[in-house]
Amino acid sequence: MNVENERWAHIPLLHVYKESEKHIQVPVVIFLHGFTSAKEHNLHYAYQLAEKGFRVLLPDAHLHGERQEPLDEVQLSLRFWETILTSIEEIDILRNELINRNLVVDHTKIGLAGTSMGGIITLGSLNVYPWIDTAAVMMGSPGYVQLAKAQMSQFESRGFKLPISDIERKQMFETLSKFDITLNPSTLNGRPIFFWHGMQDNVVPYEPTFNFFNALKKSYAHDPQRFQFMTDKTASHAVSRKGMLAATDFVAHYLSE
Repeated sequence: MNVENERWAHIPLLHVYKESEKHIQVPVVIFLHGFTSAKEHNLHYAYQLAEKGFRVLLPDAHLHGERQEPLDEVQLSLRFWETILTSIEEIDILRNELINRNLVVDHTKIGLAGTSMGGIITLGSLNVYPWIDTAAVMMGSPGYVQLAKAQMSQFESRGFKLPISDIERKQMFETLSKFDITLNPSTLNGRPIFFWHGMQDNVVPYEPTFNFFNALKKSYAHDPQRFQFMTDKTASHAVSRKGMLAATDFVAHYLSE
């Protein structure tokens, strides 16, 4: 198993693969970390996937890991959506790098997965990139506008004055609505998606994601195995080992089809 610390375009990432597959075209998983985390914190997911014969890219998100800036957590929180939208843009940059490096061709499958902020980025990316073949969303939230409004209310209830005018706030919601898959769920288009969420999650609430899943289950009635939600009744904001294994097995299965 090789783990290379590389820079693709301007994006620092860990490139994980079996030595025998270094230069050949195998399905790829781009795995996205959470808020205040970094690429190396998800190597256990990469190990499981690379062992199964996939190439895995673990990028550092904007303002995270090797790209961090001298910001405290409040300052970083205020740039949360900037990080999300930059990451969605960079998913396409990484795909183009894979093509340029001759590591994927037209029929090579690409999966996307992530935890927390990474799960949120995954759901937004599914709304704009039809080339994503399968996805796993751990502790993510599909409703960008709803989540942004809840975050703002939480900040303001703690006495923070947000550095944003009413016009800027309206523009922000308009921008986020372009990536909000709850407003355009048909873009899933039957693609296989796995969700994992803890019911006690006090960071990214469980209900909106579970409600989104339930609302769309009917569209997968022809093959319900392609749309799965794994609930952990006791978990808070941390994925269990059982959840991690189920997520990687799901992605591996549908990238191998």
